Amino acid sequence: MLPVIFGLSGTTLTPEERAFFRQAEPVGYIVFARNIASQEQLRDLTASLYDLHGRDDLLILVDQEGGRVARLAPPNWQAYPAAAVFADAWQRDAAAAIAATQYNYEALGIDLALVGINVDCAPVLDLPRPGAHDVIGDRAFGSDPHVIASLGQAALDGLAAAGIAGVIKHIPGHGRASVDSHHDLPVVTASEDALWADAAPFCALSHAPMAMTAHVRYDAWDPHQCATLSPSVIQTVIRERIGFDGLLLTDDLDMRALSGSVASLGLQSLAAGCDVALNCWGDMAVMQALADGLPEASDDCRRRLAKVAQQFKRQSSAQALLARQRDCVEARDRLLANLSPSLSS
Repeated sequence: MLPVIFGLSGTTLTPEERAFFRQAEPVGYIVFARNIASQEQLRDLTASLYDLHGRDDLLILVDQEGGRVARLAPPNWQAYPAAAVFADAWQRDAAAAIAATQYNYEALGIDLALVGINVDCAPVLDLPRPGAHDVIGDRAFGSDPHVIASLGQAALDGLAAAGIAGVIKHIPGHGRASVDSHHDLPVVTASEDALWADAAPFCALSHAPMAMTAHVRYDAWDPHQCATLSPSVIQTVIRERIGFDGLLLTDDLDMRALSGSVASLGLQSLAAGCDVALNCWGDMAVMQALADGLPEASDDCRRRLAKVAQQFKRQSSAQALLARQRDCVEARDRLLANLSPSLSS
C-alpha cells in the first residue's frame, strides 16, 4: 500500500486509471466537482474503487464543509450552512448551537454515506485573525478557541454518527495567513505564544481520527519550511505538543504555496512525519511519478489508518438513512429558527 491519496480525472475510471490504481494500491482517493454528475453516477464511481481494491480501509474523501466549500451541491444535493452560522447561534444559546451543529453534520454525513464516501475533509478548526486573508472566513466556527473546539467536536460527532471520519484542518492553524496557500506561501511572523493561542482548538481535538496540514510557514517554529514539510513542526508541534496521533495527511501538494515537483514534495512530507501525501488533480504523469518515488506505507500509517476505518460502520438501508437525515435537518432548522429566523438555512 502506498501512503498517498489520489484524485480522479473524470466521472468514471479510465482503463489507464484502473491499471495504475490496481498496481499502486493507494491509501485512498479524493473526489471533486469534476468527478460528480449525479448521485447514481457517484455511487457507481465509488463502488468501482471499492471493487478495484477490496479493502475495508480504503479511504474516499471529499471536501464537504457546507457554505462555499461543497463539492456535493444543489440541485442533486441539499445545501448546508457555513460554519459561521453555528458560531453566531452560539452567541444566543451554546447548547442549542452544539446540538444544531451535530444534527447538521450527521445529515451532511448521510449524503456522503449514501454515495460511498467515508471521509469528510471537515471540520475547519482555524482561528481567523484580524487582517488575515478571507480564505478561511466563514468556514471557521467563529473566532473564540473554545467555541471552535466545541462546535468542531459536535461536527466530528455528527459525522461519526453517519459512519464518516472527519478531518480537522489545517493543523496547526491557518487563521493568521495573509495570503491564500492555493496561490502563494503564507508566512506567519507571530510569536510562539500567539501561535499556541491559534493552535488551541487543535489541542482540544487532538483525538480526532485524521488531520490535514497547513501549507503555512511559521517563523517562530521553523523559519525555513512550511508545516507540511517541516520535521520540527510535524514532530515537535503537532505530534508531541498538540498530541495528535491520528492519520496526518498533507494538504494538496499541487498548491502554489509549495515549490518543486509533486514527487519530491511527497517524499519531503513523509520524511517530515506526515503519514499520507495528498495529490488531488488526477494527472496521470504526476501520479505515476509520485507513486514511483514513494515508499510503502509505514507501520504507524497502517496503525492509524486501521483506527480511522473503525469509524466506518455498516449502514442502514437508504430509506432509513434518508428518514434519519430528514429528522436531523428538521431538528437543526428548528433549533436555529428558535434562536433567530435569519440563522435558519
